[in-house]
Amino acid sequence: MSRLLILLCLTLGLAHAAPAVRVVSQTVGTDELLLALAEPEQIACLSHIAREPAFSAVAKEARAFPALDYGDSETILRHRPTLLLSADYSRLELVEQVRRTGVKVIVITRYRTLDDAFANLRLVAAELGGRAPERAEAIIADCTRRVARLREKLRDVKPVRVIAPSTYGVIAGADTTFEDLCAHAGAINLATTLGGLRGHQPPPNEQMLTWPIDRVVVEGNDDASALAPFLKLPPYQYMPVVRERRMARIEPYMLSSVSHHRVEGYEMLARALHPEVFK
Repeated sequence: MSRLLILLCLTLGLAHAAPAVRVVSQTVGTDELLLALAEPEQIACLSHIAREPAFSAVAKEARAFPALDYGDSETILRHRPTLLLSADYSRLELVEQVRRTGVKVIVITRYRTLDDAFANLRLVAAELGGRAPERAEAIIADCTRRVARLREKLRDVKPVRVIAPSTYGVIAGADTTFEDLCAHAGAINLATTLGGLRGHQPPPNEQMLTWPIDRVVVEGNDDASALAPFLKLPPYQYMPVVRERRMARIEPYMLSSVSHHRVEGYEMLARALHPEVFK
């Protein structure tokens, strides 16, 4: 083999090799991005809830990697990261402490919509290098196809009027991941249209009792346990929709998913609300 051919082979090999990046992910949303895009050796550590199915769409995959046991800068730096993935709801002082050591920090600030998730995939992929950008575009293409198929199936359905009750004393209105779920699953969020709520706000208890709710969207591993908290929690316990157990259940992580895995939530909620078009 000539020297020129050897040099060409080495050059092509280096072009596809992932750079020496070591990433610590501080949030479950960035865990999901990282596991979808990175080479295993690039993953230094995941968030403390990465392995929790109630919060993470990638709980099984996350078990193969270390997880943060303490949320302080010393713990993060112990994993020798070159890159920290964080979000704007992370502790600002912690992020700044890590940044001051010379570690590059990406703070995710937009995650309300699927387009935001696509932008975050591309952002993280660009930092990882190697084949990560290709993987990002493949994921985006797959999600786009699935959303288009779902839109076609739901084209002629009558939207179902829903709310997402919560045991935390708030309810999701506009500009939330739940609103995004409704927009893709053939549903109308009455907390937005009738309640006029934006973000997560205390529920208008008396007003809600008059809303024409068709289904409550609840999260859990089975119907009984998902609805159980609301059977004895005012004002939900007084609502016909709860007493009659008219629900649509999705997996626990789906209600607050901020990554591309939110598409799984679109599909599951649409099937629960419109089973007739999925026969």
